[in-house]
Amino acid sequence: MDQLSPVPANPASGVPEWYPAWARQLAEFYVSGTACLFVIHGNVHDLVRRPAADGKDEYGNLSAFLAEQIFGRWDVVVQYDLAKGLRPAPGRDAKRLQEMQQFLTGKFGEPTGWPRDPETVLLSLDKLVDRMLVEDDPTRRKSLALLFDYAQHLVPASDLNSLSRGTGTTLVRFLNWAQNPYIKRMNIAFCLVADKVGELNDRLVSNAHVVSIHIPMPDRDERLRFCEWMSQTQGLAELTEFTPRELADLANGLSLTSLQSLLAQGKTGGRVTRERFKQLKKTLIERQCGGLVEFVEPKHTLDLVVGQQAAKERLQQDAKLLSQGRLDAAPMGYLFTGPVGTGKTFLAECYAGSVGIPCVKLRNFRSKYVGETESNLEQVLNVLRSLGPVVVMIDEADASLGDREGGGDSGTSSRVFAMIASQMGDTQYRGKIIWMLMTARPELLPIDLKRQGRAEVHIPLFYPQDEEEITEMFRVLAKKNKLKLAPDAIPQLQADRFLSGSDIESVVLSAKRNSLAEGRDEVTRADIDVAFREFIPSAQGLEKEYQELASVLECTQMSFLPLHWREKVSAPEGRARLQERMSEIRLLLK
Repeated sequence: MDQLSPVPANPASGVPEWYPAWARQLAEFYVSGTACLFVIHGNVHDLVRRPAADGKDEYGNLSAFLAEQIFGRWDVVVQYDLAKGLRPAPGRDAKRLQEMQQFLTGKFGEPTGWPRDPETVLLSLDKLVDRMLVEDDPTRRKSLALLFDYAQHLVPASDLNSLSRGTGTTLVRFLNWAQNPYIKRMNIAFCLVADKVGELNDRLVSNAHVVSIHIPMPDRDERLRFCEWMSQTQGLAELTEFTPRELADLANGLSLTSLQSLLAQGKTGGRVTRERFKQLKKTLIERQCGGLVEFVEPKHTLDLVVGQQAAKERLQQDAKLLSQGRLDAAPMGYLFTGPVGTGKTFLAECYAGSVGIPCVKLRNFRSKYVGETESNLEQVLNVLRSLGPVVVMIDEADASLGDREGGGDSGTSSRVFAMIASQMGDTQYRGKIIWMLMTARPELLPIDLKRQGRAEVHIPLFYPQDEEEITEMFRVLAKKNKLKLAPDAIPQLQADRFLSGSDIESVVLSAKRNSLAEGRDEVTRADIDVAFREFIPSAQGLEKEYQELASVLECTQMSFLPLHWREKVSAPEGRARLQERMSEIRLLLK
């Protein structure tokens, strides 16, 4: 049997082996009589594989798969969305279309008069379901499947008090169908399709009688099968230089639709080379995520980092383990702390450059609309799970990730926090999703995110500690900014713990500007001296000291600390004294 059948005597029968996992899940829940209403979400706009008449694979959209495979033997399959209205969904079977059209015409009249607005459509469908429930003659009973595309526009996420009368009526009608025990005994099923489950009303999704079915991004096996199909049917060798296996490995994070779109570029712009593939993939994934992530292409490695020797060694060791495939030894994540201007983001990017895997930054995924923030985050997480191994950078993490309290925003922050914390702690993604949180205020970050098993390695960064480190930082920042220094350009400077790397870079750029204004490419000692005389460092000394103390107290490895901090922490009641100093500064700042 290749389609979902009416409820059989043996609940385990009627589910074809070739079904994707999500389709088997749906079939098993229905056939067992557990549920009749399903919310299908996730990768719903992708291609779905199904066997053709000749036994080979073919691909189509989700609507066609539901109509032809899941409900392929049902008498009536009806599809509805706000744009196209009510219509039969027979797949490619002309005879089936005629039979469905005849049945629906008998119930609703001529197609030109079929209702289109949601309230009228659902009321008409409700009457149709009621007539089927009271039909005594078994030979006249019809198996009925109702498919609702873009269901988020029918039952959108909303607070109870802000539900309109029409939306409230629609929600109650779906709940009544889901909970009706008589419908569960009949061959009647309802499928609501939406790409973001967070955009649907939570009272529907979380109802015990409703089953939520998630369609994941394609895994490597599914990508490989698709690439082999492309090779057989569309001449893959003419589109790209990759073999199907190479392409399946490189296409992680892409949907099959996006992969097909990428390969189509080979028909117009020449074969897709490795460099072109990389750029196209980056663009497509950013588009898949709705612009909520930004790919970072690190231009530097850890070799460019000045100071922080113990931290560099730890990061280099971890990068080597990842490159060797030892994901089990990789940390779940890192927390980079330190006063402003110490290079937290730069260090994270250098690590990503050393490890040689994709690196993304989360953009602002928060929205003013109810449920959209959580939907945006879920969409991003789905792509990250498929994209791994990947480094995820979150700057200003204390402000971005929310907390358990979430006061004043209807619980959005607490839900965001729960989603992030759950993903960060999922050990099946160890070494596949590497979290890098950066903040100057680690004490504001919830302890749940900082614990072992999440952002477990806490690396504090400090201002240059001695004259040698300052000199080296000048050289490195000059190299980073493509600046040519005269042999004696770098002055002898005493270490100042409140002169940050950002301060030094500002001086370097100012000196470069002075030299270019005078028509010279080389920066001299005089340019540096002028830039230093003009530069006024930040006067927020107490705030910087407070941030430095917070970083010391967050540190998880003693060797990460400079010698004088190690001595203070190791002294009897050393940590307690540092905490007291933090409390004093906090009161002064208030």
